[in-house]
Amino acid sequence: MLAIRYAALAAVLLLAAACGSSTGDRALSGGAIGAGAGAGLGAVTGTSVLGGAALGGAAGAATGALTDEDDVDLGEPLWD
Repeated sequence: MLAIRYAALAAVLLLAAACGSSTGDRALSGGAIGAGAGAGLGAVTGTSVLGGAALGGAAGAATGALTDEDDVDLGEPLWD
């Protein structure tokens, strides 16, 4: 049951991965959020933490790069 909760949290984080005003910003923030979520999910489920971080980072970066600024707008990134 705990693994399902963390999987749902990871899905929400990946959906929120597209913050920023440029494609590069969204890909960078998406990759970071996805890597963190993937590592956490890997640790909770007992699988590889590094593998989860790599897969989550790739999925988050792709989500961020493939979304438009108008699709998900969470405001300006922290580094601006």
